Amino acid sequence: MDSGNLIESFADFAMQKNIDRPTMIRILEDVFKTMIRKKYEFDDNFDVIINADKGDLEIWRFREIVDDNSEDIWDHDKISLTDARKIEADFEIGEEVAEEIKLIDFGRRAVMTARQTLIQRVKDLEKDIIYEKYKDLAGEIISAEVYQTLSREVLLVDNEGNELSISKNDQIPKDRFRKGESVRAVVEGVDMVNGNPKVKLSRTAPVFLERLFENEVPEVYDGLITIKKVVRQPGERAKVAVESYDDRIDPVGACVGMKGSRIHSIVRELQNENIDVINFTDNMELYIARALSPAKIGSIKIPEEGGRVSVFLKPDQVSLAIGKGGQNIKLASQLIGLEIDVFREAGDFDDEDVDLDEFGDEIDSWIIDELKRVGLDTAKSVLSLTPDEITKRTDLETETIQEIFKILGQEFE
Repeated sequence: MDSGNLIESFADFAMQKNIDRPTMIRILEDVFKTMIRKKYEFDDNFDVIINADKGDLEIWRFREIVDDNSEDIWDHDKISLTDARKIEADFEIGEEVAEEIKLIDFGRRAVMTARQTLIQRVKDLEKDIIYEKYKDLAGEIISAEVYQTLSREVLLVDNEGNELSISKNDQIPKDRFRKGESVRAVVEGVDMVNGNPKVKLSRTAPVFLERLFENEVPEVYDGLITIKKVVRQPGERAKVAVESYDDRIDPVGACVGMKGSRIHSIVRELQNENIDVINFTDNMELYIARALSPAKIGSIKIPEEGGRVSVFLKPDQVSLAIGKGGQNIKLASQLIGLEIDVFREAGDFDDEDVDLDEFGDEIDSWIIDELKRVGLDTAKSVLSLTPDEITKRTDLETETIQEIFKILGQEFE
């Protein structure tokens, strides 16, 4: 392979990988300087001249002419008068010899090695470019095209052909991707795995929902409305606390839009995830009440030094506060940063009902506490649900729940 073909093929390859011209020239020079050092040990008296557009390569070696008997004759940048006159007959001592070295002089194996090295250098540089690009894009939304769906992840390509992935855990449970489909997700991060950049995307991260609000709500994008916190159960429910620094702007109304016009597009993107937009406040009691919406709160007890918040509601509001599968109370707890226990208000108990504490001799106290944590503080409140519903709301085992139903059921036989 001659120098023209080598440089031309490398230039085409580098352009395909979006490598800029100065970087391409620098890589070529580095590789040829390495070839020179392998053959001649030193490269400081060599000039490498490259014209990538024309595929031209010139390598010049410069040496000072010394007397045949000089002590410096063995220096790498010196040449004897006799050897210099073999190049040009009228050379004299003290002059400089410029000798062109042809690529073929390095040998076929060295040239093939150089070609492979050039390709590898571009591939390594491409990996660095991808890593730096996506490291800077962390937390931002991008669009990519699906090209393969696997059991544990979906592989996508961006508009430059770079491979990205969304793991099963970072997909909304209702997501169903088809090859060629355009997908939006947030860049969660990029890691180097076996020397290759692995870009991780997510559709379940809270920041994905936050960025969707920025895209759909101009007031959020402009900073007039601040998103204080986002909590999600992806594909099911989310709560977003917002605040406006301009009294003239209703942050909740602005985020929802006229007849829900703004939030509907976000809901569709998240596979019909139910989104509660809440007005943030420093008043903790009011904030808790808003976090537990749509339930209407009777009274709240907030411990002075953290701990668990006790919320009292009317019987018909308890299930609303807890939500399907405990979603509402779980997300509300995450939003305010405190655990919430719900109780029915005193005076609302059925005369024929029995407080769970009265079963303390048959049911362990920690089990009673777990049931109370989700608002089940009487026998009938437990029996009004199915075992499956209690399994979803609590951390109790199925066998334990069946035993509880047996004990409580006997009370009303």
